[in-house]
Amino acid sequence: MKIITQVIQFLVGGLFIFSGLIKLNDPTGMQIKLEEYFEVFAQDKLQLGLAGLSGLWHILEPYSLSLSLLLSTLEVGLGVALLLKYKPVATLWALWGTIVFFTFLTFYSAYFNKVTDCGCFGDFIKLTPWTSFTKDVILFIAISFLIFNKNHLPANPSKFAFWGSNIASFGALFLGIWATWHLPYFDFLPYKVGANIANNMKPSAELKYGEAEYIYIDLKTKNEIVLNQKAFEKEAEKKYADTLKYAFKEYKRPLLNPEALPKINSFSVSNPEGNDMTQEVFTGEKLLVIIPQINRTNLTQIPALVSLARALEKKNIKTIVLNGDVPKEFEGYRHATQLALPYGTMDKSVLKTMIRASVGLIYLKDANVLQKWNINDLPNEKYFGK
Repeated sequence: MKIITQVIQFLVGGLFIFSGLIKLNDPTGMQIKLEEYFEVFAQDKLQLGLAGLSGLWHILEPYSLSLSLLLSTLEVGLGVALLLKYKPVATLWALWGTIVFFTFLTFYSAYFNKVTDCGCFGDFIKLTPWTSFTKDVILFIAISFLIFNKNHLPANPSKFAFWGSNIASFGALFLGIWATWHLPYFDFLPYKVGANIANNMKPSAELKYGEAEYIYIDLKTKNEIVLNQKAFEKEAEKKYADTLKYAFKEYKRPLLNPEALPKINSFSVSNPEGNDMTQEVFTGEKLLVIIPQINRTNLTQIPALVSLARALEKKNIKTIVLNGDVPKEFEGYRHATQLALPYGTMDKSVLKTMIRASVGLIYLKDANVLQKWNINDLPNEKYFGK
């Protein structure tokens, strides 16, 4: 039993450290997920009573980034503490509370099909909602097992355990803050440096589909009846055309190679008049200024940004601002900040995926991503046009 307990201890501790570090690579990504949860909780129509706490969710939403850093740091700190056996009882109960919280989130995602990517491992490993929930249930059982067998995990009172746990926590927090102020250390998004956005909008191979399925509902038994193409052609008009007995539910044709689907499926830019300007963005050298939401921008950098854009004009490099707000609101913002640059409108969620920054820059050449920056790392004009 002691060996089993220690094996589970190392597995749980290691998984929490891994999960926390992945999130700290991209705290803004976790922030986005928390904001999505708070939004659906505030509008909850699933009889869970969450909408009754709508005031709480609205209060928490502005602190999503802080909560992202806190939860991710907690995962790393508790994982290290468990491995070092630093205050194991308190650590195990803290881990238990943490996994209960995450299990609720992943259950909500899976059962109600809301926030369908929990962000458990960021964009490094994509998990389906039910896979995420299953993972958390297994961790819940494992941590509960450790609590019941805590006598096999004697406390380590050494200074190494104390300092190791604390240094790991503060180090993890620093990593997260640095990634927030700049950009993620590792970019797993389809807009990473070296990617071609136009190519990522196309399937990587010919899409292959399986046999078609026609699904009817037996109105008496409520059972589903699945017909293949041959059965549908033979029986549908004769037997299942009786609308008093059967109801058509849906047509399905399963995709056999989903890995070939486009990595980007919603990239579309419109000018202020509502006309498509996607191809203009993809043509030649462009500096894209990504502003998902104007109420989160760093205003102190706007003058320097405009100066950079003016300098790039001499190198025949056009600067285009891509914004997720309605044009009328953004027009007011442009005049107030003197952001005299051409702009286009995009879906806010796509802009958040393109770069993890309140204001970010993407250097593009013929749809190829050459470089990315946070506005806090505004580049020198000498970098461009090489």
